[in-house]
Amino acid sequence: MKKSKKGEGFHSAAGLIRYFDAEDAKAIKVDPRLVVVFCLASIVVVELIRVMWQY
Repeated sequence: MKKSKKGEGFHSAAGLIRYFDAEDAKAIKVDPRLVVVFCLASIVVVELIRVMWQY
């Protein structure tokens, strides 16, 4: 009988499951609300520039 090895993960996922499960302590953590606010502010700035450029 074949013994199953614990902690190996799925081989069919090419290591992606283990990669995404591991969190790096040095990674930059950004609040998702900040990303949404930055996107909305960027849209407003681009639209204001577009409107001002026409006149």
